[in-house]
Amino acid sequence: MSHRVTVYTRADCSLCVTAEADVERICGELGIEWTAVDVDADGELRAEYGDRVPVIMVDGREHGFWRVEEPRLRKALA
Repeated sequence: MSHRVTVYTRADCSLCVTAEADVERICGELGIEWTAVDVDADGELRAEYGDRVPVIMVDGREHGFWRVEEPRLRKALA
């Protein structure tokens, strides 16, 4: 099964930088593509996520926010 991983992020967010690096590393090891979406580029996303970024989505469902829980993410992508 192919998974879709999306990280909702914003510029100048240190937690976002860390989460993106973690997701990039984990997805790279597992051969899974992922994308980053800047919430500030879309008013609806900015309103929905506000300061609760980064948000990690797996297959269209919220998996977590602020930090990547590596064992949990790996399990979801297994």
